[in-house]
Amino acid sequence: MNSFNETIDLLSNGEGRESLLGMLRGIEREALRIDDSGQLAKDGHPEKLGSALTHSRITTDYSESLLEFITPVNTNIDTLLEGLTQTHAYSVKNMNGQSLWPVSMPCYVGDEKDIPIARYGSSNNGKMKTLYRKGLTHRYGPLMQIIAGVHFNFSVSEKLWDSLYENSDKSLTRQDFISESYFGMIRNYRRLVWVLPYFFGSSPGLCSSFIKGQSTEFDFKTTGKGTLYLPYATSLRMSDLGYTNQEQEQLNISYNSLPEYLNGVGEAIRMPSESFAKIGVKVDGEYRQLNSNVLQIENEFYSPIRAKRVAKSGEKPSEALARAGVEYIEVRALDVNPYSPIGIDASQVKFLDLFLLYCLLLSSEKTDVSAEAEIAANLKAVVLEGRKPGLALSRNGQQVALNEWLNDIFEPMTRIAKLLDGEGTQYQDALTQWHAAINDPSKTISGRVIDDVVNQGIDHGVWVKQLSQQYHEYLSNYPLSESTMAEYEAEAAASLQQQKDVETQPSVGFDEFLADYFADLAEPATAVNQ
Repeated sequence: MNSFNETIDLLSNGEGRESLLGMLRGIEREALRIDDSGQLAKDGHPEKLGSALTHSRITTDYSESLLEFITPVNTNIDTLLEGLTQTHAYSVKNMNGQSLWPVSMPCYVGDEKDIPIARYGSSNNGKMKTLYRKGLTHRYGPLMQIIAGVHFNFSVSEKLWDSLYENSDKSLTRQDFISESYFGMIRNYRRLVWVLPYFFGSSPGLCSSFIKGQSTEFDFKTTGKGTLYLPYATSLRMSDLGYTNQEQEQLNISYNSLPEYLNGVGEAIRMPSESFAKIGVKVDGEYRQLNSNVLQIENEFYSPIRAKRVAKSGEKPSEALARAGVEYIEVRALDVNPYSPIGIDASQVKFLDLFLLYCLLLSSEKTDVSAEAEIAANLKAVVLEGRKPGLALSRNGQQVALNEWLNDIFEPMTRIAKLLDGEGTQYQDALTQWHAAINDPSKTISGRVIDDVVNQGIDHGVWVKQLSQQYHEYLSNYPLSESTMAEYEAEAAASLQQQKDVETQPSVGFDEFLADYFADLAEPATAVNQ
C-alpha cells in the first residue's frame, strides 16, 4: 500500500479532489422525550410521528421515549444538517408539548420499571424487536439503555475507490480491496478513537439519580443539588457507567480482515452465557429474551465503530457483509452535543470527514492482543481524564503526551483539509477551531460543560432543562414550508398503513418465526470472494 503522503500526492489534482469530495454521510441522533417537569415521558410513541417500525426518518431506539432521527444519505453537509433539523422541528411540533432532552446521559428517572420498552406492533418482526429490548432490560437494566448518542455513517465515492484500486497492486478483487481498505480504516480509527471523546465528549457529569445510590469505582465530585462529575472527564457515556457489556469482553473479535471479523461475530452469537441462561428464555409461557447467548443478535455487540452494508429484506447484517463486502462504516463514539439543537454541528461533521479520510488513507498495521489492550487503555484514560494537564497515552508501547499526539494527527489532516478546500477555507477553519482545544481543554465540549455546570454553579438538571426549553422554542418556531409539512405528514400516514399491512399478512406463529430466524446459528457467515 502507498504511504499517506504518496496517496495525497496522487489525489492532489482536480479529479482527485472531486473524488474525495464525493463522501456520503448519514446521521442518526437519539433523544429522550421529556414532560414539562423534565422527567421521562411515559406515554407511547406519538401517532403523528408515524410508525416506529416502518418510518424511514423517525423511529425509536430502546424505549418508547427514546426517539431516533435518521437522515437520508447525503453528499452535502448543509443539506444533511438542514434535513436533520427539519425532522427535529416536525417531531417537536407533533409531540403534544413535550420536549427533547439535549444531552447523552438520561433525565431524572424515578422507578426504572416506569421506563417504557419500545413497541412495534403485532407482526412477528415487531414482536421480535420488542423482545430483543426486553432481553436487554433483563441483561443490563433499563437505565443504561436510555443513554443517547449520535451515530455518523460514512463512505467514500466510487471515483475514489477507482483511483485507489487502480494504484494498488490489484492482488485482490475490487470488492475485496474496498472491504480490506475499510477494515484498515477501522483499525486506525480504533487506535485513534480517543480523539473523538477528547474533542466531542459532552458527559463529564450527570444527575446522581442515574447512579441511584450504587457504589462505583469513580471518585465523583459533587456540585449543586446532586450533580456528580469527574473534573477531567470527557465522556462518562463511554465509560463503564455507559453502554458496556462485561460478557463481551471475552469475545476478542478481530478487525484484521472481513472474514476474521465475520467469524468472530458468528462465534459470539453462538456462544452460550451462564449468567444470561439464569434469566431464562421462555418462563411460564412468556419470553424474557431472544436466547441466552452472549449476544441475542448482532446488534447487541457494542463497538465504537461498525462495518456496514445495507441489508436486503430479511438479511442479517453479517449476511449482507458476507454477500457483498463493506459498503460504509458507522461511527458510534459521539456524545450528543448539548450546544446544538440537533445534537451535532457542521464543524464536527467537517472534522469527522477529515479524521475518517485520514484513517482510510493512512497505512494500517494489523492488531494483536497487546495493541488491543493499548487501544482500550488509551480510550479509558481520555474518557475519564482526557483534559488532565500533562496526560500521556501509549503509542506503540511508548509514552506520548496527548497534546503532542494530537498535533501529530492534525498535520496530515491539514493536508487533506487544504486539498478539499481548493480555493475555500471551510475545512481548514473547522480544524483551526478544534485545534485551539488541544492546548486549551476548556474549549472542548466537555470543558464547556464543566464551565457551565461546575464553574458557573448551575445544577446539571437545571442547566439541561434550560437548554431543552431553549431548543424546544427554537424547533417549535422553526419554519417548515407547507410542502415539507405535507411530506412529513404523508410519510407518517404511509408508515402507519405499512405497519397495518404487515400485521394483516398471513404469518407463522411467533415460536416458529424465531426458530426460523435462528436456524442458521449452526453455520457461521463467511465472506465470499467475487
